[in-house]
Amino acid sequence: MVATWLAVPAMAAQEISNTVEIHRDVTYAKVGDRSLKLDLYIPKGVPKPMPVVIWVHGGGWRTGTKDISPAAPWLPPFFAVASIDYRLSQEATFPAQIYDCKAAVRWVRAHAADYGFNPDKIGAAGASAGGHLVALLGTTAHHPELEGTEGNPGVSSAVQAVCDFFGPTNFTDLSHDYSRSPTNFVAELLGGPIVQKWDEARLASPVNYVDGQACPFYIAHGDQDAVVPVEQSIELAAALKKAGVPVTLHVVKGGGHGFHDLPAFAASVEFLRQYLQ
Repeated sequence: MVATWLAVPAMAAQEISNTVEIHRDVTYAKVGDRSLKLDLYIPKGVPKPMPVVIWVHGGGWRTGTKDISPAAPWLPPFFAVASIDYRLSQEATFPAQIYDCKAAVRWVRAHAADYGFNPDKIGAAGASAGGHLVALLGTTAHHPELEGTEGNPGVSSAVQAVCDFFGPTNFTDLSHDYSRSPTNFVAELLGGPIVQKWDEARLASPVNYVDGQACPFYIAHGDQDAVVPVEQSIELAAALKKAGVPVTLHVVKGGGHGFHDLPAFAASVEFLRQYLQ
């Protein structure tokens, strides 16, 4: 599940630094001796407190890094961006990844005054495996079993809006055989094949948590995605709509797993502005 994300043009590093204040390798939590880090991109000259979007990278939960965030050049000046790392599946199986993501939300909220963030306007966006994790952030704020204990306990991990780009949403739907991929990344995440890790598969499936307490969602997915079928996003969108949660589903015609579709990305920015600004 190595996504190409949206193949949008990127601003040069120098251009970013001219308009954005960057803080790299900020520790947001520790697990034993392991430091979990994030990078902050804070737009210059923007009134504070400002909304912030947490970017969660993809890579099949087994690769990827916070260091290259497609959100960094595009979300400012509307939002600050916190691009996070999390424990990959070689290091720890699920639910370690969502524990880390929630710890990052708690850190951003706890340190909002230090950086000029609005603690009541935190969004989350991610692609592929990152889309899966932000979908969990948007649906499980009131599920303590997925909260974890690392970093700023007692601070809310709720987010106010989610942009999920082609993330898997239901691992118990066996109509799609993830084991056909070159690397069985889902089995690595869960600690074994889905049929042997059914409880873990249910626990990791965002669609199982949808209720009226979920935050608003923007979902984009290519209809030719051979890695994560578009039906997964369609199912999540339908569940959110049934629960009365605001949801926008953007199906990219001809789009695969990662796509170049500027209208989909522009719509996601407008969605975030609607719910965070």
